[in-house]
Amino acid sequence: MDDPNAYFESRMPWREANKRILGALEARRLRAALFVCGKRVDQPGAKGLVTEWDDAGHLICNHSYSHLMFSDPAISYSEFAADFLRNEPIIAPYRQRTRLFRYPFLKEGDTTEKRDRFRSLLKEHQYNVGHVTIDASDWYVDQRIRERIANDPQTKLDPYRAYLIAHLLNRAAFYHKLSLDVLGREIRHTLLIHYSFMNALFLPSVLDAFDQAGWEWIDADRAYEDPIFQRAPQILPAGESLVWALAKETGKFDDVLRYPGEDDGYEKPKMDALGL
Repeated sequence: MDDPNAYFESRMPWREANKRILGALEARRLRAALFVCGKRVDQPGAKGLVTEWDDAGHLICNHSYSHLMFSDPAISYSEFAADFLRNEPIIAPYRQRTRLFRYPFLKEGDTTEKRDRFRSLLKEHQYNVGHVTIDASDWYVDQRIRERIANDPQTKLDPYRAYLIAHLLNRAAFYHKLSLDVLGREIRHTLLIHYSFMNALFLPSVLDAFDQAGWEWIDADRAYEDPIFQRAPQILPAGESLVWALAKETGKFDDVLRYPGEDDGYEKPKMDALGL
């Protein structure tokens, strides 16, 4: 889960969001990986947010301080590296601090030099990449529901719940099939979702829906034991879902790969058509 944020929704203070999200995970005895972006929690009002995750045994990982897009030509290696290091003191105090780094926007660089220099920096600091295998746009569904509620506080939530679940299951099925086609074996997947108002409301339903679709939830540290997460695709622009990047690297799947792998532009017309 990316981007814990103390100020994401006035209707639900972070303490309530934590209670709901952590409760949903604890009900299944699941331990997730929380990727912390420093600027979102480096504020007096956020004291205790990440601590509650740490106390519950979830991995506390680095997601940079400022959430810069490394594929942007205007963002240099030096700036991005300094931002990664700036986040280290934010997560260092936690007992469950884990040396996994997730690139903001899943963008790993637009040039060979930027890509490879930062990968070398991660190795120097004994970090692995906190890759996503199943990418999705839950953040956009959350944006839409918050915009709707701001205009109509009586908005019915069930249609948004249904859309989110259908979207996540669709993307999971796509990346699962792609992984089998590229790698020829089952892998332990990691699903990208965000710390959000919507997931505080709907996470139990999402977990149930994946169960019903035949998926098995496992702890994040177990997932990252799969050797697939040591792969470093040699593509440019670098990044996206790890499965997407490995497929791109083969040159054999361009007919099914879109760029970017996931974005709001793919979901907007669907949600517009449904009146969401």
